[in-house]
Amino acid sequence: MATAMVTGAGGYIGIPLVEQLLAEGYKVVGVDRYYFGKNLLGTEVLNNQQFELRQKDIRDLSQEDFKGVDVVIDLAGLSNDPSCDLKPKLTYDINFKGGMNVAEKAKAAGVDRYIFSSSCSAYGLGESNQLTEESGLHPQSYYAQGKVDVENKIKELGSDGSFCYSLMRNATVYGLSKRMRFDLVINIMTMKAWKDGRIFILGGGKQWRPLVHVKDVVQAFIKVMNAPKNKVAGQVFNVGSSEQNYQVFQIANIVKTALPQTEIIQVPDDPDKRTYNVSFEKIKSELDFKPQFTPLDGIKEISQALTYGVLDPDDSRTKTIDHYRFLLKVEDTMAELAKNGRIF
Repeated sequence: MATAMVTGAGGYIGIPLVEQLLAEGYKVVGVDRYYFGKNLLGTEVLNNQQFELRQKDIRDLSQEDFKGVDVVIDLAGLSNDPSCDLKPKLTYDINFKGGMNVAEKAKAAGVDRYIFSSSCSAYGLGESNQLTEESGLHPQSYYAQGKVDVENKIKELGSDGSFCYSLMRNATVYGLSKRMRFDLVINIMTMKAWKDGRIFILGGGKQWRPLVHVKDVVQAFIKVMNAPKNKVAGQVFNVGSSEQNYQVFQIANIVKTALPQTEIIQVPDDPDKRTYNVSFEKIKSELDFKPQFTPLDGIKEISQALTYGVLDPDDSRTKTIDHYRFLLKVEDTMAELAKNGRIF
């Protein structure tokens, strides 16, 4: 039975990925700091004999941590642009140094396959429509730049052919997860429409965003895990579907379709100039990857979860930057109060 290590196992993509891997019979080592709480994994995962919870920082992983691991899926890091802009040095330490530590230790331990979770935000200001894996990268944030830097270093690690790696550039993810995020475009629009009855669109909403459901991302990673090495080794894959490229104003109108009472309000300027329309033909043709969910599916499931109390729109953990700010404030307070290394 194969053993998969998932870093970022307590995150938005990590939890459903862990669940699916266990359902398919893998042993799973779930590495995370679990900033949002280990309990989000749920009792079925936590009590599963095939799951090992390893509460550890990716910067501190040693070669020994990878003993007996067949595949590593690296999802870890500070997520989204505002959170990464909060403390750039910390972002660099975790997302770049941490990401490189995972890759380097995995290679040194002889891990059979390594899969890195990157992002279509690496394209930044897209130079054309239908951007392919060969298109130029123009990252516009610390988060996106970190992804590009790790990608480049992983390519160097694999340049001698002894390290089987794959780089997955995910579209903007949406849909339900136990570690819910209301800082992703469909998710936050749905929550705002449900809670406030209105959505604000900045700068005309003409920016392009490719979209993909979180469950489809999980299936994409598992397809790469199981594909013949000659199809995935050293390859970059955009993860999504060409049919799910939308401009922001179109996304708002899809939300309005599901929640007709929604008022769409235009706000003149938008400091976020990212726009990227992406092609996903490579993963479709090479791995027969076809997403099963649409934005409307995601909007409906989120609005229903809000209606039935499965999701709390006011839970600060669903807004990544708010939760990180809270943790940093706690850390500062603890440091001020601590005497000889302890509070009491």
